[in-house]
Amino acid sequence: MGWWFKIKLWQRVLVALVLGVGFGFAASAVMGQEAATQWIDSYVRPVGLMFINLIRMLIVPLIFTTLVSGVIAMGKPSKLGSLGIKTIILYLTTTFFANVIGLVFGTIMRPGAGAGDLMAGVEAVPVSTDPPSVTERLLEIIPTNPIAALADGDVLAIIFFSLFLGIAILSTGAAGKPLGDLFNSASEVVLKITHYVMEVAPFGVFALVSYTAASQGLEALQAILTLIVAVYLGLIAHAVITYGILVRFVLNLPLVRFFRGMTDPIAVAYSTASSSATLPVTIAAASDNLGIKKSVAGSVLPLGATINMDGTALYLGILALFTAQAFGYDLTFMNYVMIAFTAAIVSIGAAGIPSASLFLLAIVLETFGVTPEHTAIIVGFILPVDRIMDMARTAVNVTGDAAVATAVAKWEGELDEERFRDPAVI
Repeated sequence: MGWWFKIKLWQRVLVALVLGVGFGFAASAVMGQEAATQWIDSYVRPVGLMFINLIRMLIVPLIFTTLVSGVIAMGKPSKLGSLGIKTIILYLTTTFFANVIGLVFGTIMRPGAGAGDLMAGVEAVPVSTDPPSVTERLLEIIPTNPIAALADGDVLAIIFFSLFLGIAILSTGAAGKPLGDLFNSASEVVLKITHYVMEVAPFGVFALVSYTAASQGLEALQAILTLIVAVYLGLIAHAVITYGILVRFVLNLPLVRFFRGMTDPIAVAYSTASSSATLPVTIAAASDNLGIKKSVAGSVLPLGATINMDGTALYLGILALFTAQAFGYDLTFMNYVMIAFTAAIVSIGAAGIPSASLFLLAIVLETFGVTPEHTAIIVGFILPVDRIMDMARTAVNVTGDAAVATAVAKWEGELDEERFRDPAVI
């Protein structure tokens, strides 16, 4: 097996992704879609689910240990304010550009034109339009029981408690040093476990992607092919243009090296469609490949996995235009503005799990008076193939997290540029 480990992990993951797609389609063609889906679900997909469970196992300990350790590494609590302001401004800025790009592609490609006829007989899926209030969201950030927050995997609450704990350790001085050393050691151990888990990634990616390819089938994709193409092109344009400008021209760093360093997290994000589940891999790649130091990687990336959803904002914008075009809603300039604004707001804090953003669509569609019946039909029409687009937007979300973390790290003097420019190690 020595030859296997001589191949770079990102190369193994990409090969597994391509083979998974081919295997899924081939099995569907030979056995029939239903039989192939059942067979892969029983004998192949469990390997992928095992891989997801392994990386989900690491989410809470990784956020908790690396964030506390990262705060300690800053040396003084005041630096946290500067880092936080830059992080939030950058996340909001990239989300704004994602909205604009999504609306441009939705307007030019008109994926919803003529789609109304395709929806005849589609089973409507009712969705809720009652999002939690701003007050409720803010209150949820503060955990009434930190242990329960850790047990439940409540990411925002864990971030809040970890920041406070790290600041308290710093402020305590010599008395807090033993506890600080414990968290520093723990974060290194958890990152080492992440490296072990990533050796399973090629097998997990193959299993997950083969199931998706077999269960969706070519027929389902053909029905809304224009929409899928519009979403993919929009996401690729956002990744290349927005993140490209940030990394290459604003930070003056090699863009190809950035994307190569993020290959593993992008592949895992694409196969799992979960930015939260990809977080351990993202932190490891940011540290090992991009040279982002612990003080930034441990704080910016967990926050990004929770609030930075560029792909989701772009997707919701395109779906809003798809709906308007399919059902004949006439949109004004103010409608476009409201779609962009609402998509950005609801995407912040969207659950980092598959298809979660699809159920936020109702809130965006309300901005130009889409009826509940039309909303339910759209969700019912998109839901069967949402996974295909969800995979791509999750990959963009994760890429955006790393781009922002790279920028913040450089501006804070926490970026090892020599490591950034070195060949990827993960």
